[in-house]
Amino acid sequence: MIIDFHTHIFPDKIAGRTLDYLSDIFGASPFADGTHTGLCDSMKKAGVDVSVSLPAVTKVSQVESINRFASAFTEGAVISFGGIHPECENYKEILKEIKNLGLKGIKLHPDYQDMYFDDIRYEHIVDTASELGLITVVHAGADPKCPKDVHCTPKMARKLLDDVKPEKLVLAHMGGNEMWDEAEKYLVGQNVYFDTGVILDRMPEKQFLRMVHMHGADRILFGTDSPWADQKKFVTLFDQMPLTEEEKMAVFSGNAKKLLGI
Repeated sequence: MIIDFHTHIFPDKIAGRTLDYLSDIFGASPFADGTHTGLCDSMKKAGVDVSVSLPAVTKVSQVESINRFASAFTEGAVISFGGIHPECENYKEILKEIKNLGLKGIKLHPDYQDMYFDDIRYEHIVDTASELGLITVVHAGADPKCPKDVHCTPKMARKLLDDVKPEKLVLAHMGGNEMWDEAEKYLVGQNVYFDTGVILDRMPEKQFLRMVHMHGADRILFGTDSPWADQKKFVTLFDQMPLTEEEKMAVFSGNAKKLLGI
């Protein structure tokens, strides 16, 4: 079984223009069309059984509509998380509603939310999410939107870990996209999960393997960041890694199944 813990879908009516906008920022073309159907087609080609969709709320006004869309995907081949913005004053009520909708977690993207991850408002959200048993996935490290102004560095993430001690925090892109030395220094060995979103063809293999072994394969989640990565290519890249079959099974699906309760 293969679970892709880091993907994105959008409502059909806005998927095209959303990907056009993001393509200009990323300077890259997507590998799927950003719709539920497009993701399912990609999964079929790649042999992926389940994908977790992670919505990024960029404005407080988007919270209700994004979570309404997400609530249609609480089980099956695509499981969506909910979204919340750190400027939401009623964050406790929103998180309870996300839980009541049957969503298993939330996604935070500090770069697109224009707030640094060591802000107390993120601590409050992650703490409450943890109390509710929700998973929190955070974009960590550099992002094409503002590559020189990183809003979630490994050091910031370590501060939140020390302050809040969440049970189900996932730091995307192996703890800090393009900041893997810092991730090794501050995050390896801590009670936190990393995902492999969009890094398998860019991160030095030697460093990736070292981090997997030092942090523990039981706290690594396979992810692609589809549509911004080719799921089939990333499945092959990871499957060819010089890891044991037990380690590969844990990363491909075992750890995700435990987190998701499936």
